[in-house]
Amino acid sequence: MRRWEAACSARKGRSLQQCTIMVHLGHALLKQYHKSHNVIRFALSGCTNRPFYLLVVACNKRARDGKYIEQLGCYDPLPNDHNEKVVAFNFDRLKYWIGTGAQLTRPVEKLLGLSGFFPLHPMTITNAERIRKERQRMATKAAKEAEEKTAEKEPDQTN
Repeated sequence: MRRWEAACSARKGRSLQQCTIMVHLGHALLKQYHKSHNVIRFALSGCTNRPFYLLVVACNKRARDGKYIEQLGCYDPLPNDHNEKVVAFNFDRLKYWIGTGAQLTRPVEKLLGLSGFFPLHPMTITNAERIRKERQRMATKAAKEAEEKTAEKEPDQTN
């Protein structure tokens, strides 16, 4: 018999089973009161100017880099020698935690969309289109500047 069980049954005149039920009920009420739930998010690790993220399941009340329940993967945002960003997931455990009701943060949703686990996040598509248009505009601007320079050089060469 644990210390709290003996104290509960001796103090209130209750049986061990009644005490256990009350403890579990108290935990459920506290959880509802604090409105905490599990979240799948990134936890920052690594050192200065060299970030490295762990994909973890944690309580939403915990700090970003604080204690977590389980690690589900990792993500290295800086490209390596082959210009690749390294990502690793444990999809079986990810499915389990999503099935238990864990919520995903936006960065995790975007990364899972890019990996093919979820459909692409709408902002990912929007940002890709925006970047594509910006690059196209910069390319046409550079081409016009190059044409102007060649047009300026041609009259000078004829004189």
